Amino acid sequence: MSYNRKLDFFNKHRIIYRRDPINDIPTEVYDWGSYYENGTNECYTLFRSKAKINTYKSLKWHMLVIWYLNPQLTHDKFSDICIFICNKINGFVTFEISSWHFEQMVYDVLMSDLERPPKNKSRKIIFKEYTGLTLSEKMKIVGKLVGRSSVIDEESIYQCMLDLHDDGKKITITRIAGLLDCSARTIYRNMGNELKKEKELLNQQL
Repeated sequence: MSYNRKLDFFNKHRIIYRRDPINDIPTEVYDWGSYYENGTNECYTLFRSKAKINTYKSLKWHMLVIWYLNPQLTHDKFSDICIFICNKINGFVTFEISSWHFEQMVYDVLMSDLERPPKNKSRKIIFKEYTGLTLSEKMKIVGKLVGRSSVIDEESIYQCMLDLHDDGKKITITRIAGLLDCSARTIYRNMGNELKKEKELLNQQL
């Protein structure tokens, strides 16, 4: 059975689960969002895509981000939030987690250093929510900014993968090629092993 994600819980309790960069300065700012020439790791957008949490590693990362973004939380309040996320009926996870794993995971997160941001993917382009742009229109922007040299590289491919994922669509070579207006062979030629693994991981979350 599939459950709808109950995001109202976070809004009701004023829990931050999305945050734009606060230290990195964008190279350019547009009506639709921002462009970071050197990329930024400070953009956290939990639960933006339709993908649900389906691994312990992903679950712990989500917990870390919530703990990091909400330093005002007490240990008990944070534990309550994690319990809510881990209950399948609330629509965030696809699996049951044992009480032992849950307690160990929460303990590890609580003992983490809040001065060290959770590892995060680097992004050059950050679109605002509710821009009204279609995926195709977003990819034209990606091609214009990230692919300014008209060269298809890992950076432009990765940005395309992230936006496909955020839109809840399966990442395929054909889709990437179509959105970046190049051949599938060009995509294959410019995708390293690490990017191929990332493609599989992102698709597993759908």
